[in-house]
Amino acid sequence: MWKFSHFVLFPFWLCYNIVMKTLRECLAEARAKKVAIGHFNISNLEALRGIFQAAKNLNTPVIIGLSDGERDFVGIRQAVALVKSLREQFDFPIFINADHVSTFERYREAVDAGFDAAMFDGSELPLEENIKITKQCVDYAKSKNPEIVTEGEIGFIGKSSKIHDTLPIGVKLATENLTKPTEAKKFTEETGVTLLAPAVGNFHGMLRGGKDPSLNIERVKEISEAVGISLVLHGGSGNSPEEFRAAIESGVVIVHINTELRVTYRQSLQKSLQENPEEVAPYKYLKDPMKAVQKVVEEKLRIFNNL
Repeated sequence: MWKFSHFVLFPFWLCYNIVMKTLRECLAEARAKKVAIGHFNISNLEALRGIFQAAKNLNTPVIIGLSDGERDFVGIRQAVALVKSLREQFDFPIFINADHVSTFERYREAVDAGFDAAMFDGSELPLEENIKITKQCVDYAKSKNPEIVTEGEIGFIGKSSKIHDTLPIGVKLATENLTKPTEAKKFTEETGVTLLAPAVGNFHGMLRGGKDPSLNIERVKEISEAVGISLVLHGGSGNSPEEFRAAIESGVVIVHINTELRVTYRQSLQKSLQENPEEVAPYKYLKDPMKAVQKVVEEKLRIFNNL
């Protein structure tokens, strides 16, 4: 139930009113305020708990993402049930996205399972083929539930969420290799997507031992002006707070973080097991990894929301 205390405790733009707002409405409000909603991937319960607690502590909407592999591991309907149970129990704007769906069939599966959003990743396909399948996804979502948000991607940013010694295979950061505003405009107009994920100097994963190359903020602005819809920044692990703020100011409304959480989780888990070699209860040695994830998410949400 909504309570008056929600209005007192929560910033007014954060999707609270007498009725909980949809993801579409939250995205529109974020864009108007020039802030971004954090998107964090999970493959287990403790990561979900850490992300949710961080968002709840800061009173900001949050999106939980699961790739094809993550959905296969968690369970597609089980993931939906977990996220929606938190939304309903705490009356909180937490949403779930099927991230980097590889085929129309997998997109349809996510929509049928009750995801709030789904992204078809046709970035490795020829433009016309990418447009064709993405439009098929948009049309299917509209036929099932008009509130479902469909995201498309144009421009290749790599596929592997890991620590790289060099740029991922196929990723090219020269200006001429980034998403072109004219192609982005054609793509959005012909598909009808709600969100667009471009290649603007970002890539999946992180470079070992240092900061990732800078984002091309000018290209972000050019694409945003050309398409007129909200942009999504994938591969946010490794970018600086200043770059995030500049990208958000230029039209980015969702920022994806995954690799950084995976690295943090693994390092904390290793430490927890080493410090408690005799402990066999998972809920005890998994507490520190959960808190470590929460800490990183809070840091990111503060940046994305100017807190």
